[in-house]
Amino acid sequence: MELASGEDECLCQRQRYCVDRPIYTQEYLQKQLHVKETEPQSVCHKITHSCRCTVKKAKSQLYSFLPILKWLPRYPVKEYLLGDIVSGLSTGVMQLPQGLAYALLAAVPPVFGLYSSFYPVFLYTFFGTSRHISIGTFAVISLMIGGVAVRMAPDENFLITNTNSTNSTINQENVDARDALRVQVAVAITLLCGLIQLLLGILRFGFVSIYLTEPLVRGFTTAAAVHVFTSQLKYLLGVKTKRFSGPLSVMYSLAAVFTNITTTNIATLITGSICVILLLGAKEINDRFKKKLPVPIPMEIIVVIISTGISFGMSLEDTYGVHVVGNIPTGFRPPALPDYKLFSAVFVDALAIAVVGFSMTISMAKIFALKHGYTVNGNQELIALGLCNSIGSFFQTFAVTCSMSRSLVQESTGGNTQIAGLLSSFMVLLVILVIGYLFEPLPQTVLAAIVMVNLKGMFKQFADIPHLWRTSKLELAIWVVSFLASVSLGLDYGLLVAVAFAIITVIYRTQSPEYRILGQIPNTDIYCDVEEYEEVKEYPGIKVFQANTSLYFANSELFVSALRKKTGIDPGAIMIAKKKAQKRHARELKKTKQTEKKAVLKLTNDVEMAVKHELMDDDPMTDLSVNDKNGSADRNMHNSPSEELEYFMSPAINVHSIILDFTPVNFVDSVGAKSLKSAMKEYKEIGVDVLLSGCNALVVRDLTSLNFFDKNIEKDLLFHSIHDAMIHCKFKASSSALTSSEEQVLTSDTISQI
Repeated sequence: MELASGEDECLCQRQRYCVDRPIYTQEYLQKQLHVKETEPQSVCHKITHSCRCTVKKAKSQLYSFLPILKWLPRYPVKEYLLGDIVSGLSTGVMQLPQGLAYALLAAVPPVFGLYSSFYPVFLYTFFGTSRHISIGTFAVISLMIGGVAVRMAPDENFLITNTNSTNSTINQENVDARDALRVQVAVAITLLCGLIQLLLGILRFGFVSIYLTEPLVRGFTTAAAVHVFTSQLKYLLGVKTKRFSGPLSVMYSLAAVFTNITTTNIATLITGSICVILLLGAKEINDRFKKKLPVPIPMEIIVVIISTGISFGMSLEDTYGVHVVGNIPTGFRPPALPDYKLFSAVFVDALAIAVVGFSMTISMAKIFALKHGYTVNGNQELIALGLCNSIGSFFQTFAVTCSMSRSLVQESTGGNTQIAGLLSSFMVLLVILVIGYLFEPLPQTVLAAIVMVNLKGMFKQFADIPHLWRTSKLELAIWVVSFLASVSLGLDYGLLVAVAFAIITVIYRTQSPEYRILGQIPNTDIYCDVEEYEEVKEYPGIKVFQANTSLYFANSELFVSALRKKTGIDPGAIMIAKKKAQKRHARELKKTKQTEKKAVLKLTNDVEMAVKHELMDDDPMTDLSVNDKNGSADRNMHNSPSEELEYFMSPAINVHSIILDFTPVNFVDSVGAKSLKSAMKEYKEIGVDVLLSGCNALVVRDLTSLNFFDKNIEKDLLFHSIHDAMIHCKFKASSSALTSSEEQVLTSDTISQI
């Protein structure tokens, strides 16, 4: 009894709350709130204001364009300098061998990898906003450039023979001509890539990287690792094969390597295998004892120095036929204008490289910024990369981006600012100007080993598959499609397919949202899915419908269909049932009138009383049965509906209001507004009111501009929340019930008085 009285008290409190609390419709809020008055500005005024130059604005723009001016004057020398020096030296010893190695991926001579490891790194110090990433050569970008270079300048066009002999003067001339054309292609791609990035940065398109989701990028980079690994097998084994690009290039490369596996150079294989073992061992030690080691073991530069010395001392090239790096000219080449005639042929590839390069840079930059508590500007990063690539292209560099392995080393060894990157570029400068020629005897198999071992982190991304299987099947599909498309079709077409598939998944999610019927948690204004929680209850006669998506042309029909299915009310079916019942009623009524007309004619034609009595005496039961049948049929038609009408009308009788929760809706287009308006009119014809709740200002603005509201659908159907709409429906239902009961009492009183 105490519990019952407590429930009654709660119910009374809730009823008083519902009565005292105002119902927040959109019209009520518009009347209570006052819009801030703002003076409209013309386009000319806006342009003039944006072009107006003040000292403060000029200073802000200068600091934004050259971030080094902001942090360098406040550089804490005592705290940061030692860490930056150690980090710069550690990164520099990695920058040198990786620059030489990734030049092979880009299908250009190794010295151009050194150029690409100096100019962009030096420029990024002044224009970049990230303090910890290491800009320079990277396997994925180098491979994409190499694929285009091989496609534009294949070996077949230069009559290069697949022989291990290096004494042929004619063959060497052909190789030099091929390399020169490939350098021109790589430089043209780099200039276009830089201009695209620069333009996107100026136009504030830093958000473009969001279209490359993390599963897409990880699947793409894993596929790139497969491409890189396959392309380096011939260098590791010392097998002479042509380089393939385009669709199925991985298959062709593997087939070519295994076809010529019998020509493997044993000395090359042994040298490469030893380097792989040493590099893997050093990486494992660095990972396990990362906290105990002051700096990571620079095994890459150690391997390069030792192998170069052994190659020079034992004359591996002449004695055992081991392929070496070859000529590394001392000093820089004079700046030259890239060949603009190649732009049309490489524009699409340059666009893909620009987007992929920026995506990798901004992703690593955001990771370090979040870890160390500062912010990076995506638009300025685009400008910085664009300047690094476009300016560097005049000095024969190829496109660069952030290197994952070097960035981790730069951050973990104590790097705090881009002073570390500047020092690493000075180390590369020293090699280019002074000691570059010393690395000419370096075996190519050593560079291949460095490249392959650096792919370890990318191959670990295969572990994403079981993780995504447990967390998100849709993201797993993006990862798998990105990987398979990039492996089979090549990195350029694979990236396009992956981006297209990712966009399709977004469309799929908006077209296949979750539709729910919500109910109220007792004694609260919280509404949850009735199928998920036992405590959630629906109020009789009111349905609350929610779809977690916006309403537009792609899902408007699905929205209306789900509304009918979830609420159990199909206005179209009910209207059809009504029409069928009305037609049947009309046919039966017409048939009854015809029967009555025949009986009247029969009686009026028999004017003689004797004949009339004779007819009545002959078959009295027939006429009585006919009259009784007609009377019963007439009573049935006037007193009770047909079984079909009663079956279809039963849902509409039980529900008098539907509340559409528009809280998840971000926008509504013209098709969605028309579908919603049509559905609301259909429900109104069968006596069901449809209300909207939780519409944000943008949705209300869209509905207003699309002429959604008229005499039949007014703005008083909009409510601030589900609870406000629910209170309105309850109040309206109770008022209707009270009115109908008063009418019944008045009718009964009238009948009793009569």
